[in-house]
Amino acid sequence: MDADETTTGDAATAPHGHGHGHGHGGAVGPFGWVRSVFRLHSHDAADSVDSALEDNAAGIRALKISLLALLATAVGQALVVWLTGSVALLADTIHNFSDALTAVPLWIAFVLGRRAASRRYTYGFGRAEDLAGVFIVAMIALSAVVAGYESIRRLAEPQPVTNVGVLIAAGLLGFAGNELVAVYRIRVGRRIGSAALVADGVHARTDGFTSLAVVLGGLGVLAGFPLADPIIGIMITIAILVVLKGVAVNVYRRLMDAVDPSTVDVAESSLRAVPGVLDVEELRLRWTGHRVRAETGIVVDPDLSVIDAHAIAHAAQHALLHDVPKLVAATVHTSPQNSDGRAHHARLAHHPDAVDHRATTECR
Repeated sequence: MDADETTTGDAATAPHGHGHGHGHGGAVGPFGWVRSVFRLHSHDAADSVDSALEDNAAGIRALKISLLALLATAVGQALVVWLTGSVALLADTIHNFSDALTAVPLWIAFVLGRRAASRRYTYGFGRAEDLAGVFIVAMIALSAVVAGYESIRRLAEPQPVTNVGVLIAAGLLGFAGNELVAVYRIRVGRRIGSAALVADGVHARTDGFTSLAVVLGGLGVLAGFPLADPIIGIMITIAILVVLKGVAVNVYRRLMDAVDPSTVDVAESSLRAVPGVLDVEELRLRWTGHRVRAETGIVVDPDLSVIDAHAIAHAAQHALLHDVPKLVAATVHTSPQNSDGRAHHARLAHHPDAVDHRATTECR
């Protein structure tokens, strides 16, 4: 019997109890390593669900901790403002308070990502992360504009810098707080595959650059070069623009369903290694938030029964879930091999713009 069918699996409905229990993100810290050593390896589908939920929880936890750290940094700067009355430091403090709150949209996005798919949003709400990433890119761009404007204004209209020692101390505080938050957010974001969380970490790093400019400018003033403050500010602005380009490209790629070509190579190799898979017709991968989904078509022996073809499709799905990092769902379509591969799909020949040219029978 010719076989032409599709098998679909995701974190909640991976058939026959096979799933993605590897935890590709890896253990973090010594205690995480100890837990990973003593955790039994499992192929249960529930582990894939748990992995997705753990990643979501890790993202929210990173936002909570980093938000508190940034607010503590801003409060510390505000205390210095109260003690010294520095207007320049007051502006930087207000800037840090406002930037700390940019974590809120991303927090909301992670919460939305927990919601189940609906008949309108059939892929779920993971893309809310990418929308939050767009907002963060806009905030980084705004930071560059503000830093550049202030630097050029001070270069054109030099102003005396007072309380230099206090400004240096407050700048170091701002830089340290933002850099710690940046390292934490970027590390967690890369571990769970969240481009938006990485972008928010880079945003914190650009704010740290701004505080570092205060420090370097203050040192220049102490060295007898008052124009060091605006000049270094312009240099920091250029650095922020360079960082902005990289972040914007990453967020844009997520919005355009781009993936790392090496990931496609891994998925294709995984499929070709499955017994019974004669060829790979097509392969598509896409990010939905910080999880990956796959759609693929494989070629099998035309004399297989539907049951045997389904078994091969299921094995291919299982292999993908194991081998592709962050993969949470895979749809596998089987087509029979023959001398004219299009003969079995002639009915769709008059639909040249169709995503694929095969009739499918979904099997869960």
